[in-house]
Amino acid sequence: MSLDSVRAFFAAHAPDIAVMVTSESSATVQLAAAAHGVEPARIAKTLSLRVGERVVLVVARGDARLDNRKAKAVFGAKPRMLDLAEVEALTGHPVGGVCPFGLATPLPVYCDVSLKAFDEVVPAAGSTHSAVRISPERLAALTNAEWVDVCQDAA
Repeated sequence: MSLDSVRAFFAAHAPDIAVMVTSESSATVQLAAAAHGVEPARIAKTLSLRVGERVVLVVARGDARLDNRKAKAVFGAKPRMLDLAEVEALTGHPVGGVCPFGLATPLPVYCDVSLKAFDEVVPAAGSTHSAVRISPERLAALTNAEWVDVCQDAA
């Protein structure tokens, strides 16, 4: 069902973007990079966070790590990762397939500026075997995301 909700999202909002389904799992950044033939940094991972009473999604490059100090400054409270059951209940997507598209619950989406290093990124598409290729700018536009700087600086 989750993959279907993502397909429906793209059919309605960006019919030119094809959802790719692979036989290989793309449930982790490393697996997704291998399945789609890109460097891990180009995988756009979606973090499901609780910040105070709010739940937000942060999309960041695959090799980025959340910077708690920066995130607290941006969101006003220290973020905590949601547990697996909460992630699936709120997004409608299984862990490993979480993306900001076709959500079960409308959630605020934030794109970390780390994504801007690339002309194209590969976020999941609602299942552990699906993804799309999309520019970071289009990803942000389609999800009404706000650009933030909440990840650690690259070494």
